[in-house]
Amino acid sequence: MLTQTKTHAPKRIKMSYEQYLELAPDSQKVEWVDGEAIVYMPPQTIHQKVALFLSRLIADFSDFFKLGTVLPAPYEVKLWPGGPSRQPDLLFISSQNLPHLTAERYLGGPDLVVEILSPGSVTEDRVRKFSEYEKAGVREYWIIDPRPHQQQADFFLLGEDQQFHSAPLDEGGIFRSGVLPGFWLELAWLWQEPLPNPQLCLSEIMLTIEDLPEEARRAYQATRVLHKS
Repeated sequence: MLTQTKTHAPKRIKMSYEQYLELAPDSQKVEWVDGEAIVYMPPQTIHQKVALFLSRLIADFSDFFKLGTVLPAPYEVKLWPGGPSRQPDLLFISSQNLPHLTAERYLGGPDLVVEILSPGSVTEDRVRKFSEYEKAGVREYWIIDPRPHQQQADFFLLGEDQQFHSAPLDEGGIFRSGVLPGFWLELAWLWQEPLPNPQLCLSEIMLTIEDLPEEARRAYQATRVLHKS
């Protein structure tokens, strides 16, 4: 089994892609880039809490509108033939791109990738993965840094020039997704302690959608009343 030293920096082990497929454990985040397996330390508690919050929020929104599939780490994304294999903390695949989803991995750049920073992943997520996801055609890339005294979120959209551009925020710190129509995220949610109930946050999002079916609107209004009572 691949092991990890007790430091924040990920451990890098020289091996071929074929060796990586044989040795990488199902339960540990291990990526492969340029002939090296990158073995990460287990994530911190805040990382997992934010990952679970975003996963539930995005998956429930996507499921309601039948937009596609949401997958959490560890799950292999082979960005291009012969290229790196990454395991985003969270990824969204639109319905039109589901043919690229195999039984073992996703082939190509997902529509949306979310990376949540850990002490040992900052350079990897902000620099190396940034350029790789851009090259692979990822349409939207979120970098969430929930670490104490950091608490920063950056959002990037792929432009017609096939380069990432920083996405603007509304007043009040609200990001509106270009990949998930009608979905928005209030950044303050990510820094609350404890994190808010994702169902309550989802109801706030859903109630801003003008053409939401009336039955669904009543259900989400009831959810807000229930959780705020």
